[in-house]
Amino acid sequence: MKKKQWMLVTVAAWAMAAGSAWAGGLESLEAFVKNTKSGRAEFTQTVTAPARDGQPSRVKTSTGTFEFQRPGKFKFDYQKPFAQTIVADGKTLWLYDADLNQVTQRAQAQALGSTPAALIAAAPNLRALQADFALEGEPARDGLEWVKATPKSKDGQLQSVLVGFQGEGLAALEILDSFGQRSVLKFSKVEVNPALGAGTFAFKTPAGADVLKQ
Repeated sequence: MKKKQWMLVTVAAWAMAAGSAWAGGLESLEAFVKNTKSGRAEFTQTVTAPARDGQPSRVKTSTGTFEFQRPGKFKFDYQKPFAQTIVADGKTLWLYDADLNQVTQRAQAQALGSTPAALIAAAPNLRALQADFALEGEPARDGLEWVKATPKSKDGQLQSVLVGFQGEGLAALEILDSFGQRSVLKFSKVEVNPALGAGTFAFKTPAGADVLKQ
């Protein structure tokens, strides 16, 4: 076989293999949305702010727990370094800052839209996700299959989200906002379809807390 023909065959074979691997991420996302109706996990979140005005980039790490129930209910419970709770009960999004003893309340339909939380917990199926996001498979890395989700709306602060799966299980989120800030969440001790109590996503305003409605 001539060298040129061999190169063409090699490139075609690589393209076919890459296309198959990239499709794996989309298949994992579809299976996750279809089969995982609830979940529970621990997470570590690392937020890296870009360098600005001669100052080096800043890195902040948080840990906590995460629970969700499709469609539209989730709870992020940040424990370290600061206590903070974010709860979506299906109608209202609540954010509680323990240090400030302050609650922010927003209508959930207005707050979620094209957000990482919508990717995980809000959409009932892949078609619903595709109404808000352009989805494309990414090359496998770190032992995970990846999907890139880009919001179709340009009004929000989210630039893109990479969702990493281990099989059908959610393993990581890599979030890039329009300010260049990068947030990486890695999930561990993942439970698929646990039985979550009726009160899991019920938020009760702590005594004496200020409530801000947006």
